Amino acid sequence: MNYSMIRYILSSVLGFEGLFLLLPAMVGGIYGEKEGWIYLAVAAGSLLLGMLGRIKKPESSVFYSREGFMAVSLSWIILSLVGAVPLRMTGEFPSYIDALFETISGFTTTGASVLSSVEELARCTAFWRCFTHWIGGMGVLVFIMAILPLSGSSSLHLMRAESPGPSVGKLVPKIKSTAMILYGIYIIITFCEMIALKIAGMSLFESMTLAFSTAGTGGFGLVNSSIASYSLAVQIIITVFMLLCAINFNVYYLFLIRRPKEAFLNEEVRSFLLIVFVSAALIAVNIRADYSSIFMAFHEALFQVASIISTTGFATADFNLWPEFSKMILVTLMFVGACAGSTGGGFKVSRLMIIFRSVKNEILSVTHPRSVQKVHMDGRRVPDNVVKTALCYLATYILILMASVLVLSIDGYDMTTNVTAVMATFNNIGPGLNMVGPTGNFGDFSILSKIVLMFDMLVGRLELFPMLVLFAPGMWRIPARKAEKKKSGMNL
Repeated sequence: MNYSMIRYILSSVLGFEGLFLLLPAMVGGIYGEKEGWIYLAVAAGSLLLGMLGRIKKPESSVFYSREGFMAVSLSWIILSLVGAVPLRMTGEFPSYIDALFETISGFTTTGASVLSSVEELARCTAFWRCFTHWIGGMGVLVFIMAILPLSGSSSLHLMRAESPGPSVGKLVPKIKSTAMILYGIYIIITFCEMIALKIAGMSLFESMTLAFSTAGTGGFGLVNSSIASYSLAVQIIITVFMLLCAINFNVYYLFLIRRPKEAFLNEEVRSFLLIVFVSAALIAVNIRADYSSIFMAFHEALFQVASIISTTGFATADFNLWPEFSKMILVTLMFVGACAGSTGGGFKVSRLMIIFRSVKNEILSVTHPRSVQKVHMDGRRVPDNVVKTALCYLATYILILMASVLVLSIDGYDMTTNVTAVMATFNNIGPGLNMVGPTGNFGDFSILSKIVLMFDMLVGRLELFPMLVLFAPGMWRIPARKAEKKKSGMNL
């Protein structure tokens, strides 16, 4: 275990978080808010700790999947623990647990909140909440990989641990270049939405914060009504960008290198868009009587469908009041999630496609025992280890979901609230149904339930296994040879 490299990466994360915290401090200075000084102090402390941890260079920059999983998991935990400090110090959150819940929800791009009124927050705090979505959307380790001098194989282990999807590959031969390309596309999409929202009549602060929340598919907003109080033009722009950010970023890279045919042939993206528009059409027909025209019904349906399947969590309507058929479609979309390689969460469309095709092949193998059935996507065979991992992911996913709902039931709330609260946090969506619907919040849950939901947010964002390996018995064990050396050294 290369502990020195893990320490170096964690220190780098602290240093970058210190730099990120300077932005809300600047916002506080611009608007003359005293809370800005708190962000500045925490930024200074984070930068100092980061620099101290990086004084001693690691003996080797090479490490493997074990270290990669540990580095990524601990990085997200430390990122959240430090990021919650200014929220509590400003006094805008009643406890550190609530501040930590909000911060984890921000970094994991969940958007679930414990606040009953976000409009009372200082501008710098509102900015930090939305900016955490943008930091976590593409992944802080992906950002650091574009800067840190890691070996190619080590960087790939980090990317595989942090990036969403059943399999992770390189766009170009060098991982550092891949990370730079991904973040370049991410920044361009964010900037384009910011400009579009500004043209639609929003202020610079509003367009910036909402672009952060949309690009990161997070869902934190500036007003209690989420997006409902904004103009139709703003809602349409956000709908478009929620869908764009839920699509695999590799598709945009194919357009950049002038290979549009490959981009259009992507089966996952085509399936994703088909699910979106069919779901929106079904809901629009179901809720038609509640709206003035079929256009408005389809607009409301499409916005909510795009918000849920992209795991953004914005809302323009209280879908708690919709018919059961429409609500059931939205709950199903909570499970489906966005495309692999996007900033969205959920189970992922590609992983579902692999599982469905595996089931189909199993049925065919029963009827045709001598045939050899393999899973294919985009005209290529899916490796057996990827299929196995997808099936294992499903089993683990269901076990965690059931265990989390069981713990939440201790609070005594109804089953719909408990199940959708877990699904909304586990899939990094934000709103659920009933008590945690688009007009509700997570503030009334007990401390135990909030801890479980925070774990669900982290484990869902990191695709289960990077967080779960922290609980493996042998993960923290010192290798036998090193242990013997230390023991002999102590005897001497």
